[in-house]
Amino acid sequence: MKQIYLKKGKDESLRRFHPWVFSGAIQRVDDSLEEGDVVHVVTAEGDIVATGHFQMGSIAVRVLTFTDSAIDDAFWASRLQSALNARLALGFGADTNTFRLVHGEGDLLPGLIIDVYGQTAVVQAHSIGMHLARHDIARQLVKVMGNRIRHVYYKSETTLSFMDPENGFLYGGSDDNIATENGLKFYVDWLRGQKTGFFVDQRDNRSLLERYAHGRKVLNMFCYTGGFSVYALRGGAELVHSVDSSAKAIELTNRNVELNYPNESRHQAFCDDAFKYLEREGAPYDLIILDPPAFAKHRGALHNALKGYIRLNLKAFQKLPSGGILFTFSCSQVVSKDHFRQAVFTAAALARRKVRILHQLHQPADHPINIYHPEGEYLKGLVLYVE
Repeated sequence: MKQIYLKKGKDESLRRFHPWVFSGAIQRVDDSLEEGDVVHVVTAEGDIVATGHFQMGSIAVRVLTFTDSAIDDAFWASRLQSALNARLALGFGADTNTFRLVHGEGDLLPGLIIDVYGQTAVVQAHSIGMHLARHDIARQLVKVMGNRIRHVYYKSETTLSFMDPENGFLYGGSDDNIATENGLKFYVDWLRGQKTGFFVDQRDNRSLLERYAHGRKVLNMFCYTGGFSVYALRGGAELVHSVDSSAKAIELTNRNVELNYPNESRHQAFCDDAFKYLEREGAPYDLIILDPPAFAKHRGALHNALKGYIRLNLKAFQKLPSGGILFTFSCSQVVSKDHFRQAVFTAAALARRKVRILHQLHQPADHPINIYHPEGEYLKGLVLYVE
């Protein structure tokens, strides 16, 4: 197996089981090394301390195991079985057939995401190594999942755009793209949709919103597929308005509302910029959901991202009446819980509103966080009572 060699003392994070090797820690690499290769990570003293996928960039190696092990069919089967066992322990019932099966570092498979929608698993690679292993992974996935899935779709066009990988079925093939979540049905656009087609990470938070929606006028900003909107309707909201800058998202939101509540008069969807909509509309919403896309993709964008969160939440605080509820989120990995809370605090102070924290929200249990990889905690949210 090919090898990379660390600088002296640069193995300490690996001894603590952190699953990344940064490029600055590397002394030299084998001459024949290519991106996506499986490599041994060797200390300055000559000890093999990890095995993983090599890639050019800041994160040079994503660690698959902290032993000298073969990355073969038995490895993939073992890791996938472990991920499935963890999901079976969560007790998903017949009313929920959509969940995340593999969550990268959280399931000791850095660079790999697998979401299950009914009988279709959608595989997404975030590293060249996982892309190259996609057929092996799909083959073992089908064996491990048994009759739980019949199709495996590969979707990495957006995550590995520099490679121009081709999306398509690795196993089976189906146009049945309706998934069930807590008894509600949603179209999943794994062909054109963001990420793997549907944001399963907000499942628990959508259920919480349903409990607050009764009799309220709800505004769902950055609605994407309309998940929060559909839950609000089931919760008995007086009206629900969904807003997104994407016409495709608005189309999908309307389809999902129609799928669950045909001819529903309480719902309207608008294709518009979030900031402009909040500035312009005078409708008396008393429950607002802010679930924007990531404002910061890297640490260099953190300052501007925090300014964006302040501006967005300020507009919501200015819009809400006394007794209003705000569900506000950040999915930016580089924005910590403290960063986000400080931004929302600043917005509340600028709006001169009395605000109480009712809930502090996070990603669900099928998006586990590797205790040695705190960077995996990306979703954070607050439910606020505004006076």
